[in-house]
Amino acid sequence: MEESKIRKAYNKRKILNDPVYGFISIPYNIIFDLIEHRYFQRLRRIKQVGMSNLVYPGANHTRFHHALGAMHLMQLAITSLREKGVEISDEEAQASLIAILLHDVGHGPYSHSLEYTLIKGVSHEKISDMLMKELNKEFDGALSLGIEIFENKYEKPFLHQLVSSQLDMDRLDYLSRDSFYTGVSEGVISNHRIIKMLDVVNGDLVVEEKGIYSIEKFIIARRLMYWQVYLHKTVVSSERLLITILKRAIYCVRQGMELFASPAFQFFLQGNFTESDFDKNEDVLNQFVLLDDADIIGAIKVWCSHPDPVLSDLCKRLVNRKLLGVIISDKPFEKDFTEKLRTQTKDAFKLEEDEVEYYFQTGVLENNAYNLKIDGIGILRKNGQVEDIVKASDNGSMMAQAEAVKKYMMYLPKEIKNFS
Repeated sequence: MEESKIRKAYNKRKILNDPVYGFISIPYNIIFDLIEHRYFQRLRRIKQVGMSNLVYPGANHTRFHHALGAMHLMQLAITSLREKGVEISDEEAQASLIAILLHDVGHGPYSHSLEYTLIKGVSHEKISDMLMKELNKEFDGALSLGIEIFENKYEKPFLHQLVSSQLDMDRLDYLSRDSFYTGVSEGVISNHRIIKMLDVVNGDLVVEEKGIYSIEKFIIARRLMYWQVYLHKTVVSSERLLITILKRAIYCVRQGMELFASPAFQFFLQGNFTESDFDKNEDVLNQFVLLDDADIIGAIKVWCSHPDPVLSDLCKRLVNRKLLGVIISDKPFEKDFTEKLRTQTKDAFKLEEDEVEYYFQTGVLENNAYNLKIDGIGILRKNGQVEDIVKASDNGSMMAQAEAVKKYMMYLPKEIKNFS
């Protein structure tokens, strides 16, 4: 091989410095090429935890960080499983890294907000799958096995479970990473120990019995992180505000009002796209990958001066962090109480009936740290039997962790006199 070709191949084996894990290596040339691709580079411009930086100022890390971290943990998991005699070929290892690296490539700006507004009913997992298939065309079929693993169509289910399950590299990374950047120590987990305890039985991923306490802590940490970070009432308020801004913007555009927006953002404001549109019209996917957080926040800053009073007020509240309030209750709100505050909101802000929803909403917040209804986390006993973590644990609270916790939310302006 010519020296220049050797140098070109060698230069793709980069080492990245990650604040959570230290040095991360890129083991395959194709991984380097995928990271360099514009689809993946877009993740640098999408925050991992949406609006959480309004509560935790350090939470400015991105989907790019997270994807690289999850890929690193996948490398560790593959190495650990191979040491225990689990057969994983080099082709399967590479494909698993591709699957985990690209598992979030379909995320839109500000995480899940777009899934409720601009693109209804189309999950980021579905768009990730679409983008992986587009990349597969560019890479002459080199992603085919990775896509099989991502879609859980490969003959070794444990490889998919490493990508997506109740104990996957995605969750192990985002708990550690989000904990690090928010400073919420309750999210700290022993992910390296958990990975060392992984094994495979009958094709499924399991955890050795001596790792049971690490798994218990992992499940509890996930529940705590949801209440302290992802479902923190100020985070809920800011994300609700962002969603209502986008809904009002769509309304304004469809009423014929002019609205500043980047071409890609304008495309989705004017459209009404569903999953079938992504399948039928390749321009929808092409426009989607042009969107990032900058499109949204840049437009919102301009909309602060828009003549529509509702849109302008909502945007000013978000830009200046003058958020609406959130009341959280363990019990449903009484109908009379709800109607009273709704009427006060309407009167105080001189709103039309169809405008009240932008300022007053009720809803349910649900935290399910461990779901017994889907494939669980198997604990490999010393006698060779596999039991679900809930049954295997001697911690009585594990059953409680498997039950969804519901809280009731009311979203309304803090200016309302009965707000508390």
